[in-house]
Amino acid sequence: MSEFSGNVDDPLIPLLRLAMLPGIGPRTLTALLECFDSPSDVLAASSDALMRVAGVGPKLVDAIRSPNAQVDVEDLIAECQRLQIQIVPQAADGYPKRLLELCDAPPVLFMRGTFLKEDELAVAIVGTRHPTPYGRRQTQVLAAGLARAGVTIVSGLARGIDGIAHQAALDAGGRTIAVLGGGMGAIYPAEHGGLADDVTANGCLISENPPWAKPRAGMFPQRNRLISGLSLGVCVIEAADRSGALITARLASEQGRDCFALPGPVNSRMSRGTNQLIRDGVTLIQSVDDILESLGPLSQPVQVRDADDAPRQLHQPAELLLNEQECQVLDAIGAMATSIDEIIANTKLPAHRVLSTVSVLEMRRLVRRTGGQHLVRI
Repeated sequence: MSEFSGNVDDPLIPLLRLAMLPGIGPRTLTALLECFDSPSDVLAASSDALMRVAGVGPKLVDAIRSPNAQVDVEDLIAECQRLQIQIVPQAADGYPKRLLELCDAPPVLFMRGTFLKEDELAVAIVGTRHPTPYGRRQTQVLAAGLARAGVTIVSGLARGIDGIAHQAALDAGGRTIAVLGGGMGAIYPAEHGGLADDVTANGCLISENPPWAKPRAGMFPQRNRLISGLSLGVCVIEAADRSGALITARLASEQGRDCFALPGPVNSRMSRGTNQLIRDGVTLIQSVDDILESLGPLSQPVQVRDADDAPRQLHQPAELLLNEQECQVLDAIGAMATSIDEIIANTKLPAHRVLSTVSVLEMRRLVRRTGGQHLVRI
């Protein structure tokens, strides 16, 4: 199920040989590929030429000059095929487009399950591994509500808030994506093996590490950048002072993603981090509506299904909150100025209904007036 064709000349092989080398990260690999035309050219380059690339030292040059001594790529591909793991390079259609916006996007992803185009409409939910009953319940409510609205839930498959968010999305009949800190050959924590299988059936598992990679402490901050990178926004639910969820929130801000925090009791240790985020300016949320209304316009429209399973183009997540009549009026308003009379004629709705619906759309910041009787879609 990988992108590997079975041909020894497949271009994926030299890319994997480079990407799997110890000491070579996404930024260094990107710098190498910018200096040379292809992974094959990097592997064939002289030591002097390699040393001229920023971030490349003698130790890495030695590794590049003898890549087969570092990792057996053919064994890697065979193991991925055995475990039904897809190997997805950046140039592949199945690579999540939102990750391409990152300066340190992984050159290769390992994926199990299916990443769909509608998964670009995603929100991450992260938090403590030791939630209180309050945090557990609020995670279930928010994850299930977002999932029922058509939003994919992204998290890290960890104990606590992560696992609760994945399970709530699945229970609501929605989709969810789990980003792993290690490889898929041994799911961590082990008790989430069944949950990982359920996520695979209704979304996908994603890792930048080969299947045999065992999770180490330093892998989780790296993993967190992918959780935020895959998402339109990150919602933090219960986080202590030094929680990894706070790292994800910081990364979300650096990546230009929205960041939300659920307030908690001032005397709860598990809410110190979230309350501090709110004090520092992160958006306070209390409901699913708060999240969807706060997310800005999408860079590219996403196709979703309405209540009758008909396809429609979504331009802003807040449109998921609209009823059938509100969608009908919104669809009648274009990017160019549209008069109220045109909206009435196109929707065939009574004037008073159109006017009241337009007021709702204005309050949700989905349309704006360009004159007394003309509107444009934002």
